[in-house]
Order: sequence, then C-alpha cells, then structure tokens
Amino acid sequence: MSDFAGMEELLKDFLMEAGELLGQVDNKLVELEKRPDDKALLNDIFRGFHTIKGGAGFLNVDSMVTLCHRTENLFDKLRNGEIALTPELMDIIMAATATVRDMFDTLAQSVQPHGADPGLLANLDAALAGNLPNTAAAQPSPAPSHDSVAAEAAAAQTDRAPGIADINWDALHAALTGATFPAPVAAEAGSSGMAPVTPVHMTQDSPVPRAAATSGQDLPTPSRAGGGNPGPQQSLQKETTIRVDTSRLDQVLNLSGEIGLTKNRISNLKSQIMHGRTDVETLKALDLAVNQLDLLVSDLQNAVMKTRMQPIGRLFQKYPRLARDLARQLGKDVELVLSGEETELDKTMIEDLNDPLVHLVRNAVDHGIESPEDRLAANKPPKALVTLSASQVGDHVFIEIADDGKGMRPDIIRQKAVDKGIIDAETANTLDDRQALHLIFLPGFSTKDEISSVSGRGVGMDVVKTNITKLNGKIEVLSVPGQGTTFTISLPLTLAILPVLVVRLNNQSFAVPLSLVREIIPMKPDELQRVSGRATLVVRDEVLPVRSLARMIGWESRQPPAYGVLMHAAESTFILAVDGFVGRDDVVIKPLADIKPKGIAGATLSGDGSIVLVLDMEELLGNVQADTPSSLFARAA
Repeated sequence: MSDFAGMEELLKDFLMEAGELLGQVDNKLVELEKRPDDKALLNDIFRGFHTIKGGAGFLNVDSMVTLCHRTENLFDKLRNGEIALTPELMDIIMAATATVRDMFDTLAQSVQPHGADPGLLANLDAALAGNLPNTAAAQPSPAPSHDSVAAEAAAAQTDRAPGIADINWDALHAALTGATFPAPVAAEAGSSGMAPVTPVHMTQDSPVPRAAATSGQDLPTPSRAGGGNPGPQQSLQKETTIRVDTSRLDQVLNLSGEIGLTKNRISNLKSQIMHGRTDVETLKALDLAVNQLDLLVSDLQNAVMKTRMQPIGRLFQKYPRLARDLARQLGKDVELVLSGEETELDKTMIEDLNDPLVHLVRNAVDHGIESPEDRLAANKPPKALVTLSASQVGDHVFIEIADDGKGMRPDIIRQKAVDKGIIDAETANTLDDRQALHLIFLPGFSTKDEISSVSGRGVGMDVVKTNITKLNGKIEVLSVPGQGTTFTISLPLTLAILPVLVVRLNNQSFAVPLSLVREIIPMKPDELQRVSGRATLVVRDEVLPVRSLARMIGWESRQPPAYGVLMHAAESTFILAVDGFVGRDDVVIKPLADIKPKGIAGATLSGDGSIVLVLDMEELLGNVQADTPSSLFARAA
C-alpha cells in the first residue's frame, strides 16, 4: 500500500507547487551569491523554503521537515547578519536544496524519502554554530553522466528496424479512422505530439492498400536497448498536467457554442435539401454556413493550441543553478543571464527541450569558457557571461545560447574530425568554415582528448542535434575565435499541426515538412547528368544530387520520376525525385505506437480519406550520408 493512500491529489499538488518554489529558491540563491547583502532577496528565499517545509509537515514527511528546518535556520542567521555568506557556505546550502529535490523524486513514487545524508546534516549544524566545515562532502551533485545519454541514443536506433514496405495499410487505415483525434501528447521524431495510434500489424506484402486477412493480429512490442522497467525517476520526466489561463478556456467554450449553433443550421439546411428544396437561396445559405463552420473550426483549433502554450521561463529557471554548480566544479567564474522568459512555446516541446538545453549550457561552461587566469591573459574580465535567450519571430521561436569564451577554430575541428576517423582528409579540405563548425554535431566528435565526468565521449552535441530535429527544429552555430560561440535553435510554435507538401509515389501519398522544401522542379531524363556515378541535376549553375524517394524507402519505382522537390535537410541540399505532387496542406499527425517504420514520423488522413505517411527526411537520409559522407556538405543554393 502507498505511504500516502488517500492523499494522492494533495501530494500531487504539493509536488507541483513545491517544485516551482524550489526552482525559484535555487535561482534566487544564485542571485544571492552576487548580492550577499540583499535582505529582500534573503527574505524571499526564507519564505519559499518555509512554505516548502510547511507543506512537507502537513504530509508528515519528517525527513524533509528536518532538513528544511536546519536550512531555514541558516537563512535566518544570514538575514540577521550573524554569519556571512561565503562560496563554501553556499555549497552546503545548494547541497541541501539538491537533497530536497531528490526527496521530491521519491515522494512522486508515493514513498516516504529517507533522511538526508548525515554528513550534510552535520555540515549544516557546524555552519549554524559558526564553524564552517570542510565542504568536500557538500559539493553539488555532479550532473548526469553522458553514458545515460549514449544509452538513450543507442536505444533510439534499435527501434527503427521495420521499413515502410512492411506496413499493413488496411490496419493502419482502421487505426486512423477508428476514433477521433485525442488530446496531444509528447510524440516521436518529427511528429505533432498527438497520442499514439493502436499498434499496427506489419506484413511483407505490397505497399499498395489491399484486403488484409491478418490485420487483426497483434505485433509484439519491439524490445528497447537496455530493457527492463524504467527506474523510479524516469516516470517523473513528463508532466501530465498544465496550467491554463481561464480566459483561454472561456474562448474555447464560446467557440464550441458557436460551432454547435452552426452545426444545427447545417443540419436544418440538409433536411430542407433532402426534402427537395434546392433553390439558389437555400444552396447559398448552405455554402455560407459551411464557410462559417470552417472559420469557427480554424479559430477553435488555434484557441486549443494556445491552451498548450507555456512561457519558456519555466524551463529556463532550471539553468542558473546548473551553470553555477558546474562552474564551481571546474573552478570557473560564470554568470548565466536569462532573457525572453515570457516567450511562449508548446508545452510538450518545452519538456523535450530540457535535455538539449542542459547539454548546451554545460557545453558553454565546460568547453566555451576559459579559466579566470586564461581570461585575464586574454584581456577579458575574469567573470564570464553565458546568455540564454528566447524570442518569437512569426510562427517560429528562436533560442540562443551564447558565451564570451574562447570560441572554436574551424581548422582545429576539421583536423579533430579527421583524426577520429569521422571524415577523410579529402572531404575535410572541401568544407568551408560554417560546414566545419557543424562537424561538432556528428556522432563521436569531441575536442577533448581526455574523458571526464563532464565531457569527452563525443555524444552530447550529437544528441542535441537529434533531439532538436525530432521537434522539427534546426540548430545553427556561429563562432569567432577568441570572442565566443553562439548556438541558435529555431523551432515551430507547436507540433500539433504540421505544414507539409504532399507528394505522390506509386499512387501513394507522402508528406514532407514544408520547412524543408525550397521549390518544385519538373524533371526530364535528358537533363540528368552523372557525376561520380550518381545522378545529378543542374539548378541555377549548381550541381545537386538527385535522391529517389522510391529507393530511399525500399520500393520499386513503377515509372520514371516526373518531378523533383528541391530540399534542404540534414545539412544537405538535394532533389527528391517523385512521381507527382498533390499540394500544400496543414496536417494533424498520429505517431505510430510501439512500431516506428524507418523514415516515418507519423501518419494522417487526407481530405478524401486516404492514408498519408509523413516522412522523417533526416532519418531517411541517414544511411545515404553514411555511405557518401561528402553529400552531407553540399552547399545550399
């Protein structure tokens, strides 16, 4: 039986509110280290911790109450001027707040947490007595090892064995049409965040839809690398609740009412037409009602999307503490400056952004920022600045992580990539500086010669690029040696609706994200040229490789391609050869649960009820790039 039987809702509310309070306390502690004499800031910290202690006491979490009480006494002595704030004392306080956060994780499993480490309690008591202890045991907990990230990346690759040719189309159609679209949730690569489709049985038959006698069979769920049940902390990664402004819910309710009235009007007109009233006025009234319904549904869709939007500051507030702890561990003096926290983004995207931003902030502090001695030697102030900012431009959000550190030299990056066998010397010589900087996103790349608990394994930036791509985003890097480095992430506002270009191949529709499409080009056999044994096409004096969609997905082409779609994906500009195209559309995607055919981000239905598969171009290009690495760096038009 749970330690909190009958108190689940109270526990859930406490963890949500106390978690936010603790995040605010952590950030204010980082600020307090810069302004130790700020009594107002100390009072805010004291009140926040006192509130957490009160909630823990109400739930009878004695171990948390004990720890919070001792830490609260320390804050009281600080604000009364009885003791002075030093970096060593702050280390003890930060260790205490980290332990409280660990207790939150245990409470989330409805289990009473164990008492705090006796060494930490002894350090708190000694600090209260004015005898600052040896703080070696009170250093902040090290950040998670990159090994776990590598395991996740390996697990992601293991699940991608099935191909498009293995799909049971009838079963997929039944899954897509068997129920209305549910509420959006976190999704797989490139998908919209819709709830997963029922598992679809897969066969080795033709890709063309046909009657399937086996569609009712179950498909075993593929095993994941490093199987077994998820650890207790894994279940805490995704929050299932969201705070919504009541005015936005009022808008949804009003639009729902108007849609109901319009639906009644259409039903009435339908009844009139069924009884033979087909005069011009009746048909005009029906056309007007349908147009009105279309506008209302569009407004409702936008209003519902807004209920998912959350300020990105709720994510940003985690990072000042992260940067401070890592800087202390590395002996550096770093200040993290936040801006644009009010910028709103889809909640599921905010959750999935956490890991990439953790990597980038840690990367800036570890790789980008020099030691205080090196900064002084370079005529820089000893305190380094890392800025994390967000802004909205049109229907995209841009996130920048910039540092004023040593920057990156493209020539060194080229040489490191060659030394590690990631690219050959001939390819390295063809890269311009921008392309050379993007080598840091390749698997296995690292500029560190020695592996530490912070970096050196060459998986961090690769995972950053992969996770950003899963969100239909892009990441760019700009670096000036001696001045610093800036990473810029571009993301769509929401994943729930994806603008796509629908193309045709063997009478089947496929969708590619419109953000990757540059233009559509008619293709004639006599215009194709062969360069190094590969088909190419000259577009405005630039020779671009031609990729056959049929070959990429493992189908046999039934006719020569009639059109080429000029695309830019995975740092490669190429022409995708297809039979034809349908046009532009905005689609709501359902990812495929348990099975994920290679190269497929999800599925949706077209207006005529046929299945449209949404392609994951980055994944489809993966094998091609591995065989011909030089195509990775084709210069964009």
